[in-house]
Amino acid sequence: MAMEADHKLKLLLLCLLMTITIPALKANIGEFDAEWERRQEEAEKSAKAAYKPEPLHITTHLNRQVHKTLEGLNGTRRNLRHHYDGPCQVTNPIDACWRCDPNWDQDRQKLADCALGFGHETTGGKGGRIYTVTDPSDDNVLEPEEGTLRWAVIQPEPLWIIFKDDMKIELKEELMVTSNKTIDARGCNVHIQGGAQITLQYVQNIIISNLHVRDTVSKDGGMVRDSTGHFGIRTASDGDGISLFGASNVWIDHVSASNCADGLIDVVAGSTAITISNSHFTDHNDVMLFGSSDSYYKDEVMQITLAFNHFGQGLIQRMPRCRFGFFHVVNNDYTHWIMYAIGGSSHPTILSQGNRYIAPENTAAKEICNRVNTAKSEWSKWSWTSEGDLFLNGATFTESGSPIRDIPNEDMITAKPGSYVTTLTMFAGPLKCDEGKPC
Repeated sequence: MAMEADHKLKLLLLCLLMTITIPALKANIGEFDAEWERRQEEAEKSAKAAYKPEPLHITTHLNRQVHKTLEGLNGTRRNLRHHYDGPCQVTNPIDACWRCDPNWDQDRQKLADCALGFGHETTGGKGGRIYTVTDPSDDNVLEPEEGTLRWAVIQPEPLWIIFKDDMKIELKEELMVTSNKTIDARGCNVHIQGGAQITLQYVQNIIISNLHVRDTVSKDGGMVRDSTGHFGIRTASDGDGISLFGASNVWIDHVSASNCADGLIDVVAGSTAITISNSHFTDHNDVMLFGSSDSYYKDEVMQITLAFNHFGQGLIQRMPRCRFGFFHVVNNDYTHWIMYAIGGSSHPTILSQGNRYIAPENTAAKEICNRVNTAKSEWSKWSWTSEGDLFLNGATFTESGSPIRDIPNEDMITAKPGSYVTTLTMFAGPLKCDEGKPC
């Protein structure tokens, strides 16, 4: 009876929301109740714990692992993206950790040991049971059916979520993912398409692997369950592909994303300890937003690694667009942009290492960087550094500020130069994985 009364009260509040204007709502939460306050407080504590005061220790460790992996390739550089059909060959250190094991499907949770960069401590649902999604429907966002993805992601315990078959899932409202989950689509062709976004709000320890995310749209909101013990009113969602709001220890790997209503991956509200790797992005305007606004100082804690990704056809800007934090952009392939590739405001620190930048034909868009709505007298103080990048077709990177040096020079490991990017990003995007065979 108590739950029924609570449900009726929240429905009443939803009706009120439709008829009045509320001056401030927090991240699509219609009713910021005691449970959301608890989650916000826990998220802020987790972000502070995950923050690395000496970020170059993290960047150097990743670079060292790249060097070790490429030593085994005897300097071979391939330009066969997605068309290589020979024996399994690892081309970067994340994939070297698991991809050529023919028994990957018998030890799926080994993936949790493979993250690098600022999200390297992410373990997702490791130690939890394997849960198989058998039903692609999403018909009940308040009382999800067992067998659906929505049912799995709201469970309180760690889960390693896999899929029985290829499937297209059209989310009716935001998919609210709880902490300690892995969404592992290896072995199946799984599309989150045509519906709402994936939302990681005030959560920790999430892995998303091998998903296709495309054509997401804004949804009106309504009553949505966000855990087994809590539901509430969601206001209209933005239509991102994947939205991180106050999330920490998140690893997104081998994902493809395109043509979403807002950002492909947006990271805001003090999110940190994040790695986005081995992914492929196409056909979009505002690709990635890292940082809530120029006045949200809690984003000072934000630390993100972008590694081994391919920014491909049909992209316009924000790859990413950063505020406040520290951003390691390393060994990515930027083959397309229309306006600019990397932008920012509010003094972010950007370390660009070993990327390949191929400028568009438009002579007005050769510059990679855009300091958004900021005078040169201000942005000249920001630390934006390019090391070992490969510039093609007239691309230019305007550096600024002083390079960050929080460890001794003799301990620094430079990234592999941009000439190696076609090898390092050779298998960017979702992989074709068959049971009993290397991916």
